[in-house]
Amino acid sequence: MVQKIFAIALVVLLSGCASTYKHSELKQASEQLDPSRGVLIAVPEDGWYGDTRYQRSGQMTANAALAAFSKNAKKVDLTDRCEGAECLEEIDSQEYGYFVEPIILHWEDRATEWSGKPDRIEIQLIVYSTATNRQVANSSFTGKSSWFTFGGDHPQDLLAKPADEFVRGLYR
Repeated sequence: MVQKIFAIALVVLLSGCASTYKHSELKQASEQLDPSRGVLIAVPEDGWYGDTRYQRSGQMTANAALAAFSKNAKKVDLTDRCEGAECLEEIDSQEYGYFVEPIILHWEDRATEWSGKPDRIEIQLIVYSTATNRQVANSSFTGKSSWFTFGGDHPQDLLAKPADEFVRGLYR
């Protein structure tokens, strides 16, 4: 009987240990990306929640996109010289075949370990072809940390898994 109660408690405890993600295709990928073509990723504006602006969250988001694209493309770089689709006017399409515009829609860092309120993010990734200046894909994902943490979890910890899955799908 004690073993059964322990097993049930362990299952309940472990089910609260996983972060959850939801992915939404805003524009289905219109083409498979070519891994031999370079990718340029813009650094988005920092995220916020209420009156709190989260310093360097834009850089962390760009870094997560960089890591995901680097697993699939031969050349991947970041830029903070321009913002949004205006970057398309400045990109050398021979060097970069794709431009990625990450947008932080929501960034919420909570003291989950004592409040029980999870960290949350919502990120939109828009991929453009630099040859045509048209969107190739447009997707967003949300992430929510588990309610059971050992401390030290942050919204940026929710970026890698959904970014990797989205980018891997673009190169299938």
